[in-house]
Amino acid sequence: MELRSKVARRVLLAVENSAKESRFWKRVEEILSRPRSRRVEVNIGKIARLTKPGDRVVVPGKVLGGGNIKHNVTIAALSFSSAALNKLKAAGCTIMRIDEFTKIEPKGSGVKIIV
Repeated sequence: MELRSKVARRVLLAVENSAKESRFWKRVEEILSRPRSRRVEVNIGKIARLTKPGDRVVVPGKVLGGGNIKHNVTIAALSFSSAALNKLKAAGCTIMRIDEFTKIEPKGSGVKIIV
């Protein structure tokens, strides 16, 4: 599997290491390994509908700025659009890349995957 982006390669490597011990991260690895044309893109509005305050979420792809979010969630994703970053920061959300999140949640228990 060849990923063009250095960041994407780094993220996939971190997820592969975590996938050895956790079915959650194995599923995230499967989604991230898809071809670029099938990569996941999720709008903020969808995240807002599927989460409650304090939830932890992984988006194995890009978070886009469509919609609004009013509550605080922790979101880990491969990348974020600039509009999404602005809206998430305004809502007080915690934002990080997936490779950073694998260190915090090595088992992935209690974390939602949104695709």
